[in-house]
Amino acid sequence: MDKPIYPSIKSQAAIKNGIEAIKSKSTVHKAQNLTSFSTHFHQSISSLNTLNISKHANERLQQRGIEIDDAKWKAIEEKVTQAKKMGIKESLVLLNNAALIVSAKNNTVITAMDRDEATDQIFTNINGTIIMN
Repeated sequence: MDKPIYPSIKSQAAIKNGIEAIKSKSTVHKAQNLTSFSTHFHQSISSLNTLNISKHANERLQQRGIEIDDAKWKAIEEKVTQAKKMGIKESLVLLNNAALIVSAKNNTVITAMDRDEATDQIFTNINGTIIMN
């Protein structure tokens, strides 16, 4: 008669090591997911403060030769974010060379004009003004 072959029984140490390895992989996987979520979350939040320029406003900036450098756009974004926290929905942003109508609610520049053109205008439907140098 042939002897039956039984699978070997792993020792408690081997089982414990296997469980620890699975926990370790699970922890690494959770950490990666958490990092991934955290990264996406922070990107989403930062994109909420990014100022968009509508097609209309972009056309006006180009037509009127208005140039605003990156540092100034960043400063405008910060001021619009502050205005939004104060309850401002639509604002007039006055710069040395331009006037912008900005929807703080949507973080969007709606239209733009040069400063000379803005002096003869009446601005309606705004509830805040941001004056910048």
